[in-house]
Amino acid sequence: MRWNPFRLLVSLILLVTAVPASLAPLPPSIPVPPIAAKSWLVLDVASGQVLAAESADQRVDPASLTKLLTAYLSFAAIRDGTLKLDHRPPVSEAAWKAIGSRMFIEPNKPASVEELLNGMIVQSGNDASIALAEAVAGSEAVFAQRMNREAQRLGMTASSFRNATGLPDPQHYSTAADLARLATRLIEDFPQFYAYYAKREYAYNGIRQPNRNRLLTLDPTVDGLKTGHTDAAGWCLIASAKREQQPGGFSRRLLTVVIGAPSESARIVESQKLLNWGFQSFDAVRLFTSGKAAGTYEVWKGSSSSVTGGFEREITVSVPKGQADQVRAEIERLQPLLAPIARGQRIGTVRVKLGDQVLAEQPMVALGAVDSAGFVGRQWDSVRLWWRSR
Repeated sequence: MRWNPFRLLVSLILLVTAVPASLAPLPPSIPVPPIAAKSWLVLDVASGQVLAAESADQRVDPASLTKLLTAYLSFAAIRDGTLKLDHRPPVSEAAWKAIGSRMFIEPNKPASVEELLNGMIVQSGNDASIALAEAVAGSEAVFAQRMNREAQRLGMTASSFRNATGLPDPQHYSTAADLARLATRLIEDFPQFYAYYAKREYAYNGIRQPNRNRLLTLDPTVDGLKTGHTDAAGWCLIASAKREQQPGGFSRRLLTVVIGAPSESARIVESQKLLNWGFQSFDAVRLFTSGKAAGTYEVWKGSSSSVTGGFEREITVSVPKGQADQVRAEIERLQPLLAPIARGQRIGTVRVKLGDQVLAEQPMVALGAVDSAGFVGRQWDSVRLWWRSR
């Protein structure tokens, strides 16, 4: 057999020993309690797995859930240095006279960016949202253009935005799936700002208003995120909770999206129902930790004969209770692995499976660099590769 100069994929099957569990197979799907909403989903934040969903790709009016994207762009501006928490942007007439929920900013008393963030996130202030949009982009119209560009970058391909507040517009829409993607990215990309979403109340201009997410007071594991309501949207809530898993010894975060519940209390009840179902019906299995070695692999034509492989992100999956010890990871590595190899370079792929179902897939990368060998070393390895392929 002649040596093929192209890299071949070699599969290494690794049995992952996880939480002790019964080998008895569970039904292919776990029944979900009836949910009174137009569309909904439950998502495991660490793995990105949707545990259950109904009409998650259906176009909906996002109402004030829109403000998650307004916040995301505001956080990005602060991170990039174009907006500062202590800056006090001027209050335009459009912001001052905003209809709907408000934090009651005034033209002669501009609020700081940090106050505006609290007003938008905790009090769901439309005036705060417009003021932030104008501070970031100069006008709400230009900000809406940025919203759509950012939505596309985040993979929210079924969404369209026309304003920073979520006020009704025929061309302002999203889906439960897109909103879950946005909420996940907000949690992961801006952990330093996430605590705003756990505040139960906020006072500005002598007016104290409670957070409309009443799950914050009913469930101590809930620490976000956002409510919404219009006549077209119904009552909406994106909720996130973090709970300790036992056995397993680490925390899990689930996120629920409920859109179109029939009442304010219903969006709370249905969200709580989904969170409890997700935590009670699934276990999380942590397979690989970010930056830790997953194996050592042979390198050809390099200054070193091997390189350590690992993963840039932690790999965790959710599986139905009782099936944790049936999870397997299949690593496909590039072979032959030829130097030079840069740190962070892809050297393979891991696929995490439960039976034939792929639960997760991530690139395996080199955790160190390997330079090219000298001329003699490269030639010697060329001969060895040729001989091996015979």
